[in-house]
Parts: sequence; structure tokens; C-alpha cells
Amino acid sequence: MGIKKIAVLYGGASAERDVSIESGKNIYAAILDLGYEASLIDYPKEFTNAVMENHDYLFIALHGEDGESGDLQKILSDKSIPYSGSDANACSKTWNKARCKEILNLNNIPTPQWLSIGELSQESCNLESDKFNVFNLSNTLFLKPEEEGSSIDVFKITNESDLSKAIQNCSNNNRPFIFEECIEHKELTVPVLNGRCLPAVEIITSESFYNYKAKYEKDDTQLLQINYSPEEQEILESICMNTFNVMGCKGWARIDLLQDLEGEFYVLEINTVPGMTSHSLFPASAKSAGLDYKSLIQEIIDES
Repeated sequence: MGIKKIAVLYGGASAERDVSIESGKNIYAAILDLGYEASLIDYPKEFTNAVMENHDYLFIALHGEDGESGDLQKILSDKSIPYSGSDANACSKTWNKARCKEILNLNNIPTPQWLSIGELSQESCNLESDKFNVFNLSNTLFLKPEEEGSSIDVFKITNESDLSKAIQNCSNNNRPFIFEECIEHKELTVPVLNGRCLPAVEIITSESFYNYKAKYEKDDTQLLQINYSPEEQEILESICMNTFNVMGCKGWARIDLLQDLEGEFYVLEINTVPGMTSHSLFPASAKSAGLDYKSLIQEIIDES
């Protein structure tokens, strides 16, 4: 029996709720246009057993922990309910940045050097301590929560003053973070859809990096298709597909990368529930490949 009734899970309780709401509404509208019966479910308050029982398929449009940690996917898999995207195991590997980078390292997939810390404090962030010897401290670092998305609580650290401001301005210091080396040149993303790479998108922003404001609020952020040589394109796609497969991802995901001045690529992270807003990277890439928003949604559903 085919899929007829789809529930779109959106909202959530994470810091990415507003982004998820826009993604969910867009996905819901596309699903209706495709001819399915559909419901828009604000997770978790409207998510019930009846929702699971009365729909053939759940489209997960939850960004952040609610939709990307793997907890929801485990519940749905245990109940044999079809849903979009990767399973619990893949999500658990990609949601935590430190764990993800460890897996990348074990599989010889290049990723920027990093250091994990248990909390964000002056003591744990003492740049003079031996643990920071993994970095060349004359270079810029990034400070990121191990488990968060949409560049929330991400800070660019060029000096001690930046670090002090990050500690002061962070919304939640009492959780693990990573310091990560900054690789200057190009920031790009490669969506993976049903076993193939969509066109790489270069991100150019007037902000100091691709932060929340650049992603969702500013209109001058440029998303440009990159024309690599056949050799570079082959290397890039090999890295992205290897990353996708090593993590055990399914259906769709977005691989975020950096490229240095020597042309080397480095994987930053993997998003198992990419944004689907008007500013989002995945639909922008799909559009450049001749795939409109509705067709993209249909492909995601078909692969599940």
C-alpha cells in the first residue's frame, strides 16, 4: 500500500525552533501540492500515538536535538513507522560534533583539528594549557557546542578578548564544546540526495563567518554554484559520498566543508535534517540542478 497520509513534524523545543517552523511550513505546502493528505504537527506537544497510527509516513522537519539526535528516529523505528532521512544510529554519529570528527578521523576523511572541553569557562579555556598545543595559536579558532545547529553559540576566536566575550555571551556554558581550527578560503556545502551529490554551493557572507544572522536574516548572503575542474569535482564528491556512507546516512543529508588555499577539502559536519527555508542551502543546490522544491520533497519521500 502506498503513502497517502503524511504528517510533517516541525517546531521542537531546541534553539532552532523558528527555523524548523519555516522549514516545516514549506515542506507541508509542497506535500499538499503533490497531492498527499497532510497534517502539520507541532512537536512535541501535538505528537501523539494517534498521529503515528493515522499517518502512513512522517516527514521530520525538526532541526536540532529533537530531529537530529536519533532519539525520535529510534521511537519511530521501534514502531515500524516510515519516516524521512537517516536512522537513529546515523543521527547519533553526526549530531555530536566530537563523535562525528572522531569517526571521520578513523576513516581518513579530512576534518579540521579540534579539541573537546567539558564546559565553557575561563579555566577550561586557558589557551596557555598544554591541551591547546594541538593548535597553532597564532591562527584563528572557532568555538562551537558539541551538540547544536544553525551556528547558535558559535564564536570566532582571534584573541583572548574574543574568548572572554564568547564565555560571557554564550547562552549555555554548562555543556561540552569544541575548539576547531579555522581554515580560511572557501566555505561550501554539498547536499547528498538518494545516492548522488547535488551541486556544491559556495557561501559568501558579509558577516565574519556563516552565522545565524547570515543564514536566516541577511539578504546579502550569496549562495554560488562552484565550477570545479573534473579532478577537483571527483575528489569532492568522493569525500562527500564516503562521509555519507561511513556515517550510515540514508536518503538525504548535507555535508558542510572548507577548502584551503592549496585546494584541500575538509569536512566540518553532516546535517541529517537540513534546513528547507527560503534561505536554505539544500533547496538552493537542488534548484541549480533543475530540481524544484516539490520534486525535491518527492525524492526524499520516495527514498524512505
